[in-house]
Amino acid sequence: MIDISKYYVFLVPIFVGSVIHLIKFVLYLTRHKYNWKLAVEHGLTYGHMPSSHTGFAVSLITSVGYYEGVNSGAFAVALALAIVVIDEALRLRIQMGDQARYMNMVTKHLNIDQKKFPRLKERVGHKKIEVFVGGILGLLFTFGLIKLLEAYPIIF
Repeated sequence: MIDISKYYVFLVPIFVGSVIHLIKFVLYLTRHKYNWKLAVEHGLTYGHMPSSHTGFAVSLITSVGYYEGVNSGAFAVALALAIVVIDEALRLRIQMGDQARYMNMVTKHLNIDQKKFPRLKERVGHKKIEVFVGGILGLLFTFGLIKLLEAYPIIF
């Protein structure tokens, strides 16, 4: 038998991040009247509710803190990574979206052929509420999954 419990510290955040990303996809799909093409093109990319990147990062912090301890070097690395991920989602990608909006306005104004210069995606960052909800979901799902795995360990 194989005991995978020593890998929970990383398997839990992967699972939680995937679940949050699935929630994002379903929300995007329902918000756009079950337009599968649009949901696959845009619902699986950056931005929108909730932030799966933030959910994964918060899940990683929580998991490392629980399994390795908050005084460990691994926790410090997970925390630093989460700060970078959340800052990037909130600030950097918002600025990228602003730049894309300006580029789209310029190409439209100059009548540049869209085949030569396709329209850029303007919604690549997250609103604060999307990051907040992603973080809360990451925290809650992680604690829930940890407690579930303690009650029912997975053994192969």
